[in-house]
Amino acid sequence: MTQPQARPMRLGMFGGAFDPPHLTHRALVETALAQLQLDRLHIVPTGHAWHKARTLSPATHRVAMAQLAFADLPQVQIDTREVDNGGPSYTIDTLRALSSDNPAAELFLIIGQDQAAALSRWHEWRAIVDMAVICVARRAEPESDAPAFSSPQGLQARFWTLELPISAISGTDIRHRAGAGLGIDPLVCAPVARYIVLHRLYQAT
Repeated sequence: MTQPQARPMRLGMFGGAFDPPHLTHRALVETALAQLQLDRLHIVPTGHAWHKARTLSPATHRVAMAQLAFADLPQVQIDTREVDNGGPSYTIDTLRALSSDNPAAELFLIIGQDQAAALSRWHEWRAIVDMAVICVARRAEPESDAPAFSSPQGLQARFWTLELPISAISGTDIRHRAGAGLGIDPLVCAPVARYIVLHRLYQAT
C-alpha cells in the first residue's frame, strides 16, 4: 500500500522594523500561523532600512523587543540575518537565503496591505513573487485609509489574503506616546512595554 506523501514544510517570513513590535504585529503572526498552517515563521527585523526616512532604533533593541513579543510562540524564530548583514536589506536576498537553508520548503511572505500596494517598486519584485506566495494582511475595517491593492494580472494565484481584526495601533503613535511619557500598555505586550521604559526608548535627546 502506498504511503501518503508528507506535504512540504511551510516556512513564513515576516519582515519589518519592529520599532516597536506591537499587538497588531502579534495578531498578524497568530493569524498567519493559523490560516497558513505554517511550520515555522521567521520574524526578520530590518537591518539598514534604506527605504525609511526616519532613523530606526538600534538593532539590538528592536531584536530584543521582537524576542520578548513572540517568545511564547514555538513556531516563531527571530531571524537576525538582515541586521547581521550590515548593508541594505532586500527581501529577495533574505528569501533566497531562506530557500537555500530550506530547499524543500514552501515559502510564504507576509506583508501589509500598504506594502503590497508598493510591491511593484520593490527590488526584484517579480523574483519575490516567483519564490514565495505573497500573503497580504487585510484589516476588517469597511473603510480603510490603507492603499488599495489588487494582485498583478496573471499572478493572482501567487497572492493570498490574511483577514485581520480591526486595529488602529501604529508604531508611530506608540513612539509618540512613549516619548511623551504616556502609557503604552494597551498597545504592546507587557514585556515590551517594560523594556521600552527600562531603556528609555523614544525619549527626546
